[in-house]
Amino acid sequence: MKILKNNRPVVVGIFILLGIVILLLTLFTIGGQKETFVKSFTLNAIFNDVGGLSVGANIWFSGVKVGTVKKIGFHGNSQVQVTMNVEKDAEAHIRKDAKAKIGSDGLIGNKIIIIYGGSITLPQVEKNDFLKVEDAQSTDDMLATLQVNNKNLVAITSDFKSISHKINSGEGSLGALLNDPSFAIKLNKTVENLQTTATNLKTVSENSKSTMANFQEFSGKINRPGNSINDFASDTIVYNRIVGTVSQLQNAATSVSRFTANLKMVSEKLNRKNNAVGVLLNDSASATSIKMTIKNLETSSKKLDEDLEAIQHNFLLRGFFKKKEKNKEE
Repeated sequence: MKILKNNRPVVVGIFILLGIVILLLTLFTIGGQKETFVKSFTLNAIFNDVGGLSVGANIWFSGVKVGTVKKIGFHGNSQVQVTMNVEKDAEAHIRKDAKAKIGSDGLIGNKIIIIYGGSITLPQVEKNDFLKVEDAQSTDDMLATLQVNNKNLVAITSDFKSISHKINSGEGSLGALLNDPSFAIKLNKTVENLQTTATNLKTVSENSKSTMANFQEFSGKINRPGNSINDFASDTIVYNRIVGTVSQLQNAATSVSRFTANLKMVSEKLNRKNNAVGVLLNDSASATSIKMTIKNLETSSKKLDEDLEAIQHNFLLRGFFKKKEKNKEE
């Protein structure tokens, strides 16, 4: 009769070994996700509201996971201090002026911390440094904003509905235009007129091109030596004569201007009463006196003629005048 060996300890040992292997694999997996076995350093940030952030949440920098949240605690009266474990490899890329904000994995995903920004001219962060923070908008704030936007959208939709109803009813200028059947005819005529105008403009443009071509050809002919216009334009003697003529015309114009100025001065003096001619021309009393003097001279001349004629008929001088006339006749 064969003796049966007891294999139970071996089976138990195998199960225990498998359990230890699974435990080690689990520890390494969790440790890798939580970066337990990765060299890291500590950074801090103080937020007014962490929005449900929890310990172990991921930390992202430039789209790369670089650490996890180590600790969350209150700071001061109502602020919250978040302590972060960041991989040592990322230390050289995070600058002193970098900022931290709370985000989420998607629209309603788990909360995360995002590190961003930083000037390359500043030194890198050091262990236990505090990052500047940007208060992210919470989900409640976004929902409140969305609610306000929805109300505004409802109001806009209501107004647009009212406007469209008025337009369909033919109210107002726009409604009258859209509901007036004659407006379409007028619009078609306007489009036809615009097309005609465009055709005319095209014709004018083509004619302008032809005119410009002719003008270029004409200017080319003028620039060619051997024609009268080119000779005239190129003749320096004629040019000098033209310049001399223009100079003479300018001198003549200057002389005329001077003569006109002198004539104006003389006319101004004639209009004044401080000279003899001005007095004669502008003083009515002097003119009257001169007229009286002339009249008296005429009267005196007439009387003198009468006296001379009377003297000729005087018996004392009659023989003298007859002798003078006789000598004159001889």
